[in-house]
Amino acid sequence: MSTTGTTDRMTRLLALIPYLTAREDGVAVAEAARDFGVSERQLRSDLELLWVCGLPGYGPGDLIDLSFEGDRVRVTFTAGMVRPLRLTTDEAVALVVALRTLLELPGLAERDAVSRALAKVSAAAGHAADRVTPVAVSVDAREEALAVVRDGLERKRALHLHYYVPTRDERTERTVDPMRLLLVDGKWYLEAWCRRAEGVRLFRLDRVDDVVVLDERAAPPPQAHERDLDNGVYQPDPGSPAVRLRLSRSARWVADYYPVDSVTPVDEPPGGLAVTVRTQDLAWARRLVASLGGEALVDEPAGLAAEVAADARAALARYGVEPTG
Repeated sequence: MSTTGTTDRMTRLLALIPYLTAREDGVAVAEAARDFGVSERQLRSDLELLWVCGLPGYGPGDLIDLSFEGDRVRVTFTAGMVRPLRLTTDEAVALVVALRTLLELPGLAERDAVSRALAKVSAAAGHAADRVTPVAVSVDAREEALAVVRDGLERKRALHLHYYVPTRDERTERTVDPMRLLLVDGKWYLEAWCRRAEGVRLFRLDRVDDVVVLDERAAPPPQAHERDLDNGVYQPDPGSPAVRLRLSRSARWVADYYPVDSVTPVDEPPGGLAVTVRTQDLAWARRLVASLGGEALVDEPAGLAAEVAADARAALARYGVEPTG
């Protein structure tokens, strides 16, 4: 897990107990997951972790206790974790700026909810919010794409987008019929019928370079069904070759950026990760390893490892350097 992911989870864990305490009758796991912007599987994992957290002694009466009734959860012992997280003045002011910017986005859904949130944060920030001067904020391209996609969904219109496919290191252009928007583990996805692939596809919005709403109506065919994501967003083709890489500490970002089958910490290299990627395009994996400049080693398949080693020897030979191993 990345440092950012660890920080996000710690913040979520600290907020979960006050959130549950405020709902004496409990809350549906699905609703809590939506409120925190994570999958139900991730939220259940968080709740299981909270079960072994608590006060020194870590015996009966010391640990946080939760009660599950059907699909609902409530807290029965807080271990003192009842105070909600508080924003610093700087954090509150930054949130005010972000919410004001969000209100300017075209096609924004839940505009009333954003306005109410802005009013509450502004009130909490007090005079500091009044001193926020107009600033030029560069809206993240992902947020712009989100606004356009929402507009297309609301108007039931087809979308034309330019999309980066990381497993092929390829930028593609395609027309899609949008079906729904998903927020999974803090990332927005568009599920749509792709006319180019003639199948349902998930498009991660931070990989959309450009998207426009077309005049034609969206018309997913009868065989276009929403995918079951209970087992996660990434569901590789079981027949695709498995590529196992060992990443150095500085290359751990690969596990966050590319869809991976598994992630395991390793001692060698120190602070590294072993990841498994499934891809039909081994040439892409070969380019990826080459681009990492020695920060990744191929464990499997053996043929790919041999090709990468040959590439490295050829590169050294061009510089007149003899390989040492």
